Amino acid sequence: MARKPLVLIVDDEPDLVASLEYALQREGFATRCAGDGAGALAGARAAPPPDLVLLDLMLPDLPGTEVFRRLRGHPQTAGLPVIMVTAKGEESDRVLGLELGADDYVTKPFSTRELILRVRAVLRRGTPSEAGPADDERVCFGRLAFDHSAHEVWVDGELVPLTALEFRLLMVLYERRGRVQSRETLLQQAWTDVVHITERTVDTHVKRLRNKLGAAGAYVETTRGVGYRLVREPLVEG
Repeated sequence: MARKPLVLIVDDEPDLVASLEYALQREGFATRCAGDGAGALAGARAAPPPDLVLLDLMLPDLPGTEVFRRLRGHPQTAGLPVIMVTAKGEESDRVLGLELGADDYVTKPFSTRELILRVRAVLRRGTPSEAGPADDERVCFGRLAFDHSAHEVWVDGELVPLTALEFRLLMVLYERRGRVQSRETLLQQAWTDVVHITERTVDTHVKRLRNKLGAAGAYVETTRGVGYRLVREPLVEG
């Protein structure tokens, strides 16, 4: 029997946590809960690992943004999908959450049904794309290697922890390698289920992706005024 996707709910409102637990379990998810930042970090690293985190930004001990940074900064949780859930609904807060690298952002009050749909959408983005290579074997591209079935990327043989969104962004560029993709196209393809996203967010995520790819970051080439494309690094003679 397949394991149910595990969602870690991080919020200090017991009534809301209980409501989300009930709704998610009814939809076939397993749940784990934490009421503060310390519990969130422990819950994210516990076995079995969660498949996604619902993270409130207003926590009693640590700001949710700090919890998020620590999750992204730890190898064990660096690629864990995170949906920020908070009462902060201003545009600046939403943009900040997404620019930090969150996979989605939902403001309170929200529809439980909508939240579950967003959870499913983020988890879908973490699965191999049908538009990718036909097989599930490792595909090499210069110093890069991809495994669609395992949802993993290597640079020079070293595993690179990417978020589900970063992986999807890289796959969109790979599937259209050599061709310039506008920021609008990348928004439509990599952020298909997220609204209120600006083109500046694309630039932020591309910069983060390049940094994570290290030596292969140069493969993501900027076409000024248009967008980005994935190109193989030129061979160096000598």
